[in-house]
This record gives sequence, structure tokens and C-alpha cells, in this order.
Amino acid sequence: MGNRTITRADLCEAVYQKVGLSRTESSELVERVLSEISDCLVTGESVKLSSFGSFVVRSKGERIGRNPKTGEEVPISPRRVMVFKPSNVLKQRINDALTGS
Repeated sequence: MGNRTITRADLCEAVYQKVGLSRTESSELVERVLSEISDCLVTGESVKLSSFGSFVVRSKGERIGRNPKTGEEVPISPRRVMVFKPSNVLKQRINDALTGS
């Protein structure tokens, strides 16, 4: 498996190649989609992309953590985290690619 990371520029180029928009329009489209997803997540909304997966914001309460080096207990403040849950369709595609089906 490759360790290649897909960047915004790669996404813009893919839209340019496959959709036929200009490079500028492709870039604006990708930026708008990512911005809309980000804005929804910031406000606490979930984002569900059919056949891809869901981005969900979860709230984590305060808890006590431990410094592994010193063993000292440290309070971890409450925070919100984003999690991604892949759809069954995406999971199947990933597993099919692994087995070569």
C-alpha cells in the first residue's frame, strides 16, 4: 500500500480532469465544499455523505489523565472532537481493494 497523502491541490486537479471545470473553478468548488463541511462541524452539526461516511462532533467531559513519564495525575479539560465513521459501502470498497476483488 502506498503512503501517498491526497492534498487539496490533488482534489482540485481531479475535479479539473474529471468534471471539466477550469482549474480556478475547480479550486473554488473544492474550497466551498470543504468550507461548508467545516462550518457545519464547527456549529456542532453532523455531516453525512452518502456512500462515504459521517463526520460527527462529540463532546468529551473533563477527566483525569496521567503523565506517562512521571505518573503525575493531570486534569484534561472538556473538549469537542470530530470523528469519522465510514459507511458500509466505503468499508466494503476498502476491503475489496485489499483482497483484489
